[in-house]
Amino acid sequence: MTLTELKYIVAVAREKHFGRAAEACYVSQPTLSVAVKKLEDELEVKLFERSAGDVSVTPLGEEIVRQAQSVLEQAAEIKEIAKRGKDPLAGPLTLGVIYTIGPYLLPELVRQSISRTPQMPLMLQENFTVRLLEMLRTGEIDCAILAEPFPDTGLAIAPLYDEPFMAAVPASHALAGRESVSAMELKNETMLLLGAGHCFRDHVLEVCPEFARYASNAEGIRRTFEGSSLETIKHMVSAGMGVTLVPRLSVPRDALHTGVRRRKSDDAHIRYLPVVESDGSAPPMRRVVLAWRRSFTRYEAIAALRNAIYACELPGVKRLS
Repeated sequence: MTLTELKYIVAVAREKHFGRAAEACYVSQPTLSVAVKKLEDELEVKLFERSAGDVSVTPLGEEIVRQAQSVLEQAAEIKEIAKRGKDPLAGPLTLGVIYTIGPYLLPELVRQSISRTPQMPLMLQENFTVRLLEMLRTGEIDCAILAEPFPDTGLAIAPLYDEPFMAAVPASHALAGRESVSAMELKNETMLLLGAGHCFRDHVLEVCPEFARYASNAEGIRRTFEGSSLETIKHMVSAGMGVTLVPRLSVPRDALHTGVRRRKSDDAHIRYLPVVESDGSAPPMRRVVLAWRRSFTRYEAIAALRNAIYACELPGVKRLS
């Protein structure tokens, strides 16, 4: 049994395809297939079920792959120990970020990281929460910035900030002249939502749960529309198609200042309003956290990343420690 063979079975389990696994490992498919078969013969177990164009992991294979991933991490840690002896922050840090955070946090976070820890470049990956959790589990990324809640997978969690939601309405809308809006008032509007897979979609539906049902022509149920990104949704709001909720960091800097000349863009046709509750309860918001595997031992790197995040401006959010 070799580390190379363990690397191959982890890749096959991740890719569910021998060809793609071979590409990921920079070897030919026959080389990878022979190595996997050799390991199966040595262990006298079947790790994968093979069929035309499809590969699945057997129940016993799942357990062996998990242990193989742990062994690979421990082997990699030997190199990390040596690196930390010279510089605790030496080497890249692979960071995953969900789509509704990345565009608004990463530009300044990257600048802060380069300024503070140039020897620790950030390798960035944007994706859905479910995919990032899987990538954390398999070691494809070191840590991730996510919004709670998400399934408890035994990860280490550090809270970063609480971010309020804001309502985005067309500048010509009746609500545009208001100083704030309530969730109850939004329930009477045509709501624009992100597509399935975005956790922020679920956050919006918690505020306006009746939009979880869809109908194009049904009495008492407003028509809803979906977009692939927050920026797409904003274009739809600007065009007068409806209203939506957005996280505070996605609001342009000058959008909340009356009397400031707005740049010529779709944002100039959108009014952003705080969402308040008439009963005095807390406004809707999401908690953003940093998550990493408990087996990941580059503690200094995690601490440096948190410090870089806290050094960002983060307007309108409540920082957590």
